[in-house]
Amino acid sequence: MADRLRVLERRDIDELIILDISATPNNRAPRFEEVSALCDSLFMPVTIGGGVRSVADIRRLLAGGADKVAIGTMACDRPEIIGEGAKRFGSQAVVVSIDVLRGRVHTACGRHDSGRHPVAWAREVESRGAGEILLTSVDRDGMMGGYDLELIREVSDAVAIPVVAAGGCGDYAHMAAALSAGAHAVAVGAAFQFKELTPKGGARYLREQGFQVRI
Repeated sequence: MADRLRVLERRDIDELIILDISATPNNRAPRFEEVSALCDSLFMPVTIGGGVRSVADIRRLLAGGADKVAIGTMACDRPEIIGEGAKRFGSQAVVVSIDVLRGRVHTACGRHDSGRHPVAWAREVESRGAGEILLTSVDRDGMMGGYDLELIREVSDAVAIPVVAAGGCGDYAHMAAALSAGAHAVAVGAAFQFKELTPKGGARYLREQGFQVRI
């Protein structure tokens, strides 16, 4: 894992998002020691999520080297944790992960329907102090057919905090489309692993399309 992450860092990505998707479904706490070891070997910003249940968990992850902590299931189960984390560590350190499936916010890696509408929930997490939203279209994740542009547009229009779009990227044009829809940034997973796409190639393409990006 560490070697793979160092390769990603050398490919000039702006930020790394590591989500332990098995932690919450298996009722497991974050792997604090592993996170600390990984962060210690990296120089790029890192967001860590998965299994976060308390402000103490946020503290340990930040102390271990994470720049931001993503909260998903616990944010829905106990929304107060958003404000508690923001008050203690600053809004910039608190990312709320919103996973959307069939128009509803789901938790536990898409297993549970929270009954929340993504736009209403995005407004609430912003009001509670979240500094950023990681917005994932669950049914598009890994399919590489494009982001859910309508979802991105609706959520981005509803809040002032940055929205990072995730789920569906398959080419550079998909990145541009998500940014045009209102996303502040785009998260890419499968396309960087299974296609001949690179972070630097994406940045160059976006620059050519008129977006302000760092190269």
